[in-house]
Amino acid sequence: MSSALVRAVVDTRALRSNLGVVRRLAPRSQVMAVVKANAYGHGLVPTALALADADAFAVARLDEGITLRHAGVRAPIVILEGVFDSHQLSEAARHDFEIVVHSAEQVALLSAWSGKHRFTVWLKVDTGMNRLGFRREAFAAAFAKVKDMKCVATLRLLTHLADADMPNDTSTHEQLRLFERLTEGLTNERSIANSAGIAAWPDSHVDWVRPGLMLYGVSPVTGKTGPDLGLQPAMTLVSTVIAVKQVLPGERVGYGGRWTARRPTTIAIAAVGYGDGYPRHIANGTPVLVEGQRASVAGRVSMDMIAVDITELPPVHAGASVVLWGKGLPAETVAPHAETIAYELLCGVSQRVALELR
Repeated sequence: MSSALVRAVVDTRALRSNLGVVRRLAPRSQVMAVVKANAYGHGLVPTALALADADAFAVARLDEGITLRHAGVRAPIVILEGVFDSHQLSEAARHDFEIVVHSAEQVALLSAWSGKHRFTVWLKVDTGMNRLGFRREAFAAAFAKVKDMKCVATLRLLTHLADADMPNDTSTHEQLRLFERLTEGLTNERSIANSAGIAAWPDSHVDWVRPGLMLYGVSPVTGKTGPDLGLQPAMTLVSTVIAVKQVLPGERVGYGGRWTARRPTTIAIAAVGYGDGYPRHIANGTPVLVEGQRASVAGRVSMDMIAVDITELPPVHAGASVVLWGKGLPAETVAPHAETIAYELLCGVSQRVALELR
């Protein structure tokens, strides 16, 4: 076990269990595990190795895929943002990456390829996200160009859902209908569902699903937590109490005195702060677990420390554990106290936090 004061404990069994939940929800789909952004803060390589049973992996950028190849990952790897110049295309060929093509510039880059490698291409259509992908009126022409290229061995189709986290949202229905209409009569394999689509929109499952957040045990659906969906938090962010102090009524705690004691108060100082990725603007009263019991943040988060009101708890001493989120305290429960989402909490864990695999 790490002796670090702050550590992100990653449960590889939870990762595999969450992959199993995905397969049960979408039993007829192949699974492309999304491990971009350092596997949402869980460690790119160890997460991919733990999820070796996935049918493919997806990363945002070329360098992430290269890291996986250098670590010995031989499974298909999809570059979700695609490539942007001839050097990157050569690297994609050298490492046998599958590439997303979402713009006319990328079509032109692919058409100029003169190497021997033949690519698996995911042609992306924008059905309403208005981020990446060919607009509906440009999709047919792009498809016709790419499907006839000699350098394309396999052509698949892709879109992305914008509001699938809201189960009753009408725009998801509209996106699904548009994608079905645009691809009608085509036999190419398709992918629509992100985590929210997997959990809430069975019609989006089709040939491939692309779970990200739910692999890490966090609910992609508004109003639910990961455990509500049978998921297990894979990361538990744990700190350590380094001091215990007594504060008198009327005394303030922390920078700016944002929290004032209303009674004789026992305060634990935990070694975690915004330098570790715990948000500076987290609110007074944000829950934490001290030795498994709920307590609350008191005062402004510092770079390296937080104060926690432990007055109602049994005696706490230096060395006690403090869970910021994870098992027993879902990240999606903590996130609203920072006016953010669980994605940002997980991805924001800094490099100085020790990663501990279990």
